[in-house]
Amino acid sequence: MNHAIRRQANSLRLRGLLAFGARAHALALTHRLLAADASNTHALATRVHLLMELGQAQAALADLTQLVRLVPQQATAWFNLGFVQESLGQLDEATRSLVRATELDPAMDRAWYGLGLCHIRCAQWDEALRALERGTELQPLSPHAWYQLARVHLERGRITEAQRILVHLRGFEPKVADQLERDTGLWAASA
Repeated sequence: MNHAIRRQANSLRLRGLLAFGARAHALALTHRLLAADASNTHALATRVHLLMELGQAQAALADLTQLVRLVPQQATAWFNLGFVQESLGQLDEATRSLVRATELDPAMDRAWYGLGLCHIRCAQWDEALRALERGTELQPLSPHAWYQLARVHLERGRITEAQRILVHLRGFEPKVADQLERDTGLWAASA
């Protein structure tokens, strides 16, 4: 069996294990596949996913670093790297990775959202505002992006803007609007 066919068969086997919830077997298979071929990006990305599910972010980080070396033009790999870096508190690295994801795919709303979160954690309000606004332009029904955008406006003293967002959230995601109200004491100005 040639290499390409073997790789495809193993990829299908891996997907089957995941479909049937055999996570431990899938993880073991990714280890074997990567021991045989360290450039198997599907196995690498799958192992990252499984490691994150197991709470092994540091191990996932090492795999993601390898993945972006293998596919440096893949925005999703950079986004995932930034996501894991942010979860580990590596905010400068996460910001760089998320910026790279947005450069490669300017329409990736979740990368803009993640970038906004990094800027919030660093109290970089103007940058956070720009990233979250771009994310909400791309995905207008992203309640969490709107929530964070309202919080940034509050940090900047722009209560009217935050109230406008609260009213907007009430129109499509009332639970998130209620949460914003509880978390901030914000109330919706009568329209």
